Amino acid sequence: MTTEERKRQKAVMIFMFIVALSGLALGLSDSIFSVYFYEAFGTDAVQRGWIELPRELPGVLVMFVVSGLAFLGDIRMALVAQALTIIGILAMGLLSPTFEVMLIFLFIKSLGAHMLMPLYDSIGMSLAKSGGFGTIMGRFNGLRTAFGMLAAIAVFFGFRSGFFSFTTPVVLPFVIAGAAFIGVFVCLLTLRRYTDDVKTDKPRFVMKKAYTKYYILAMLFGARKQIMFVYGPWVLIELLGFGAENMAPILIVGSAVGIFFLPMVGRWIDKFGTSRIMVIEAGLFLVVYLGYGFISAGLHGGWLTGAVVVIAVAVAVNVADRVTMYFGMVRNVYMRSIALAPEDVTPTLATGMALDHVLSITSAIICGYLWWELGPQYVFVFAGVLAACNMIVARTIKKEEKPA
Repeated sequence: MTTEERKRQKAVMIFMFIVALSGLALGLSDSIFSVYFYEAFGTDAVQRGWIELPRELPGVLVMFVVSGLAFLGDIRMALVAQALTIIGILAMGLLSPTFEVMLIFLFIKSLGAHMLMPLYDSIGMSLAKSGGFGTIMGRFNGLRTAFGMLAAIAVFFGFRSGFFSFTTPVVLPFVIAGAAFIGVFVCLLTLRRYTDDVKTDKPRFVMKKAYTKYYILAMLFGARKQIMFVYGPWVLIELLGFGAENMAPILIVGSAVGIFFLPMVGRWIDKFGTSRIMVIEAGLFLVVYLGYGFISAGLHGGWLTGAVVVIAVAVAVNVADRVTMYFGMVRNVYMRSIALAPEDVTPTLATGMALDHVLSITSAIICGYLWWELGPQYVFVFAGVLAACNMIVARTIKKEEKPA
């Protein structure tokens, strides 16, 4: 084994620790934010939509931030982003902020988290052997999901026993998440010794015609993703009265499926190509949103009651929604496979994320008013239209654009 191969293996091992700790931290923070907003501040559907403005605005700004800090390199940039994430989540956990102050720290935490998204994907794919982008990203995402499941188990027992609460001066899940993020920071410092950092001498803003389809797919995914994260759980929280301890088993089941499913998706991407996988993903989303639309229309209209069967179907649809999201890595693998130069990857992923979040914010606010004025089922009709558009675009991707 060569020296370079040994360095790569050590880098992969360290990155696995980063992924695991990140999964744990996100499971104790982002995955329970909807319940936090509802229980700690009593938000309704319209307010929940507007909260996405400070939470998702960093996803738009990240394009400019990553471009401006490109001279630092991916890992140093990730250190800066991780520091912001630590500050934001610990402040929310320890300071008992008012609603307005909470939004400020939510913005800080979200800015760091959104910077990390393209950076983690870029660093992770740089550790792959030639052509195996999907396979290695599937493994990393499977590991992240496994630790997300551990977080969901902790959430379930913590809230069930009263050990965790959103109304106490210290929000313990957020404090534990902050400690895990500190561990990620330490691992990133160590990773610099074993891998070459991709960086440029000047800021890079990438917007190229060759990546047009990636940008379109990113925007469509952004709108659908936000509906899944915000209004899918809201069906259970508002219409069926679920709390954090009720939502946790759904996260556990979804994560358990993801542990085995994500590596399979990664292998399928490498084997069948990105276009076919994206068409399948869009079709699955379409089925899920039909399910959401039927259930929410019945609960809202009163012709479905909160019977055991209705609750079971609603939970099954929510789990299916989360599992379908596991296909999301296909867009980043697609971008990496068509990149004209290695240094294009991180800034292009950041640009895609910015476009993703423009649609995320817009759709979250629009859907809040659709829910309030017309009924929750119209949120999912809108989502179904977006999924159909995604399928059409995915089918136009040429065969030669899939990974080798």
